[in-house]
Amino acid sequence: QLQASGGGLVQAGGSLRLSCAASGRPFGNYAMAWFRQAPGKEREFVAAINWSGGSTYYTDSVKGRFTTSRDNAKIAVYLQMNSLKPEDTAVYYCAADRAYRRALAPGPNVREYNFWGQGTLVTVSS
Repeated sequence: QLQASGGGLVQAGGSLRLSCAASGRPFGNYAMAWFRQAPGKEREFVAAINWSGGSTYYTDSVKGRFTTSRDNAKIAVYLQMNSLKPEDTAVYYCAADRAYRRALAPGPNVREYNFWGQGTLVTVSS
């Protein structure tokens, strides 16, 4: 089970930190990722982190503004979002990929992720 939290309303230029608490499976061994879905749009990849936290990946539009990290002792993943823009407005989802072959190098494909949190809404006002 994945539980995302931390969303809210923020002005453009502001910051939010999303958290994803995991339980029930060995999520500490899985690659984890953040996706988002804006109204009327498809779910899109935002960031991913490998099982150890040693490698991270970002979509181009958030590079330099967002940072993902994880704490395997707490079985949690985080997304620090800075310099937020109105176009970042979306429901943000955390996800886990249980495939061990991708644990070191996760991908951006939504179909590769087996477990999903319920989503947390981020609204950025202009």
